[in-house]
Amino acid sequence: MIVRGWRSQGERIAFVPTMGNLHEGHLTLIDEAKRRADRVVVSIFVNPLQFDRPDDLAAYPRTLDADRRALEIRGAHLLFTPDETLPYPRGMETATRINVPELGEQLEGAARPGHYTGVATVVCKLLNLVQPDDAIFGEKDYQQLLLVRRMVADLNLPVQVHGVPVARTGNGLALSSRNSRLSDADRERAPHLHEALDTAGHLLTQGAPASVVEAAAGERLHQAGFRVDYVAVRSASDLSEPDTNDTDLVILAAAWLGNVRLIDCVRAKRG
Repeated sequence: MIVRGWRSQGERIAFVPTMGNLHEGHLTLIDEAKRRADRVVVSIFVNPLQFDRPDDLAAYPRTLDADRRALEIRGAHLLFTPDETLPYPRGMETATRINVPELGEQLEGAARPGHYTGVATVVCKLLNLVQPDDAIFGEKDYQQLLLVRRMVADLNLPVQVHGVPVARTGNGLALSSRNSRLSDADRERAPHLHEALDTAGHLLTQGAPASVVEAAAGERLHQAGFRVDYVAVRSASDLSEPDTNDTDLVILAAAWLGNVRLIDCVRAKRG
């Protein structure tokens, strides 16, 4: 009803879907939403359907009171906190699911089976519930951003999807709710992930083959104490394997430090 009232007054609505435990990276999405629209809606919903491990779902931090205060300070207009019965009225086991072929089955989708089906399903539901003009996503999960854009286009949803560059600490570590679970020693190692990808980007601009860049970044992470799930150089437009004509590239990686899994990405231009 609130959003409908804003829309009836001709106001533009931007939407930032989150799982809470908000940090500065989330808040930069709200800043972008405020630049694009008159009103900003933020959702907090820890979506069980996108977790591939029950222990990961159980460990996900819930900080609703702190999140609410942060949103008020940043200037969001409405906080939407549905319980599971709204997006999944008949339970998750029988819920209709949305699968995005190819984009949802590689890299992160291959490492975490079912993850992107859960993401696509809940994002579609939230977009239908909020009905925004704009939806704002961070580029840290670059594959997710492309997947949401593909889903929106394929299902003819009337919303524009915008990406926001990765927010980082001063040492380059991508901001993530999972960072709080790093040990002190692993927190010292964690910036090596971005450093390895940044070096990989420079190698690509100098003409190094993608396979060489991937292997070098993977070995660098291994030497730094990471357990690497993948390092991949892909076309930035659709995550296809790049050919010699692709100039706009993205390097994506997922790696473990202890029991914490980190993801990151770096864009690169090949001349």
